[in-house]
Amino acid sequence: MRPSPEAVGTAAVEHPARRLTARGLTKRFGSFTANDAVDLDLAPGTVHVLLGENGAGKSTFMNMLYGHLEPDEGSIELDGVAVRITSPGVALEHGIGMVHQHFSLVPSYSVAANVVLGVEPSAVGYSPRRVSRAVRETVDRLGWDLDVDRKVADLPVSAQQRVEILKLLHRGARILLLDEPTALLTPTEIDALLETIVALRDSGAAILLVTHKLKEVESVADTITVIRHGVVTGHFGRGEATQVELARAMTGRASIPEVRTTGPAPTGGELVLEVDSLTVGGGHGRAAAVDDVSFTVRSGEILGIAAVEGNGQHELVEALCGIAKVQSGGIRVHGDDITGATPRRVRAAGVAVIPADRREQGVVGDMTLVENFSLNAVAAGERRRHGLLDWKRMRALASEAVTAFDIRPGRIDARAGSLSGGNMQKLVIARELSADPSLVLAVSPTWGLDIGAVADVRERLVGLRASDCAIVLSSPDLDEVIDLSDRIIVLYRGRVVAQFTRDDLDTDALAVALMGVTAA
Repeated sequence: MRPSPEAVGTAAVEHPARRLTARGLTKRFGSFTANDAVDLDLAPGTVHVLLGENGAGKSTFMNMLYGHLEPDEGSIELDGVAVRITSPGVALEHGIGMVHQHFSLVPSYSVAANVVLGVEPSAVGYSPRRVSRAVRETVDRLGWDLDVDRKVADLPVSAQQRVEILKLLHRGARILLLDEPTALLTPTEIDALLETIVALRDSGAAILLVTHKLKEVESVADTITVIRHGVVTGHFGRGEATQVELARAMTGRASIPEVRTTGPAPTGGELVLEVDSLTVGGGHGRAAAVDDVSFTVRSGEILGIAAVEGNGQHELVEALCGIAKVQSGGIRVHGDDITGATPRRVRAAGVAVIPADRREQGVVGDMTLVENFSLNAVAAGERRRHGLLDWKRMRALASEAVTAFDIRPGRIDARAGSLSGGNMQKLVIARELSADPSLVLAVSPTWGLDIGAVADVRERLVGLRASDCAIVLSSPDLDEVIDLSDRIIVLYRGRVVAQFTRDDLDTDALAVALMGVTAA
């Protein structure tokens, strides 16, 4: 029987986990084998990292451990005893909890209410004050700085990530399955989360971590399992494999190139994007999210936007692509005023958009890959023959894109919502870049991608630059902004507080500018 919210907490923080063992786990979807006889051993007090390319089968494996999927073959054991995990509820009863890439929180609820959501006492016995106190006791035992009475909507992404973990710990989970928990976080937030993971490990928790970032692997991994195309290609202990060896086991490639922009920054190219004194409201009575921002981007140039989360970078890009309402100022593309234009008109001006949230803004989950790939073209009146949709051509073009961008499992009639996060990102990028844009607004373009796919996307962006496309790049990965940008503008509280070119970049000055401190 699952414990009540008031009863859990102490045991959830102090007791060691059980040993979880998977033997020969196999999962098929029709003729496609997502996992083929995968073995893994997760011991208490360890962090076991699961590595693999997008579509390698990592999420499928995690979902079998958590009861979202049942294996076709193989077994799961806890302390040597076989168990059948038929649902997430059963998994939690066994002390297994999972944090997914995309949060399952109710923004308008408090932290405490989210933590007990679904396991609340009966309506008669429910006391918000008692629930808040119980959750606060768990937070205190963890040593976290988290206000349990604050609304989730008011929390930064990193704190929301902690709430997801807190939900599991408060309910007694000591085996934690973390599916790319750092994907949405800034470098500073990633460091803080990794410290949390290490502290949980040291308290006796068993943690299975999916990540694509090899620096994180070096930082926290006690053991590593690598899978490729659903098959285990290597088991390693701490320090037994270099980053190059791990990358080779993941991708099968002899080497992964380090892609960065080179050559002189363009100065005489066509003026593609002009932003003049742009101001965008913050909503809900807040001050302007974007305050009197001006910049230009020329053909063959990558302009990077560097900012700590919450400093107006998202609202700026949303204004550029026709989503956020402009209070004052102007936006011109190729000299045409598109200030306040609809997204359709913005796209008609030659603008492609890789959005921040691929699931909410990038794809229609219930549509097939063919339909998602054709969305923009159909909206523009293309892909028609004799007035009807030309499905033969749409399928052929989608099939070419799936192959070119290595979108797995590669079935063009699959629903976009069934794809892993990384492959969903590839689908968005394939659609946007295949439209031959003159301006690309790229927000976190490599979010959730494996090391090989990151290199591929970077190469495509650099290739677009070489073909005179203008690119605006906004990413929480500061290294990515530095590696790819010809120029960088730094936003702080919605204003441009510093600008750098690749030739005069001072990383120390950039770091302090992100905090709002600039030279006189």
